[in-house]
Amino acid sequence: MRAREGRDRADQEETHVFPEDLHYTDKHEWVRAGNGAIVRVGITSYAADALGDVVYVSLPQVGEEVAIDDACAEVESTKSVSDVFAPLSGVVTAVNDLLNDTPDTVNADPYGDGWLFELEISDSTELDDLLDADAYAEVVGE
Repeated sequence: MRAREGRDRADQEETHVFPEDLHYTDKHEWVRAGNGAIVRVGITSYAADALGDVVYVSLPQVGEEVAIDDACAEVESTKSVSDVFAPLSGVVTAVNDLLNDTPDTVNADPYGDGWLFELEISDSTELDDLLDADAYAEVVGE
């Protein structure tokens, strides 16, 4: 995820917890491995806090094919609009329709009900290139 508008780092003094069972990107997406080749994708609590109050989420289409680093979704807050990048290559198999009516769920529960979409990944070895929780914490300076 990359913000199109900046935000003052002084607003980000809060310490975040990054679940150990997830994989992370340096662009602030998380990946939860699931059944077989299906993974769930969302943005981290760090990213959600940096965005501020999320007011709209544009999700990819089910069936859409994505490659690593493709901009495939957008998260709009009261402060900025940010792209969400595909953390892995694959086909979108599901999107979180809950976010159509309650986009602020991304802020309230980024690792639970605030997930964005699911992918059927085309190459499971790509998971090996993602960060673990400790490495992601270093990326964000926590």
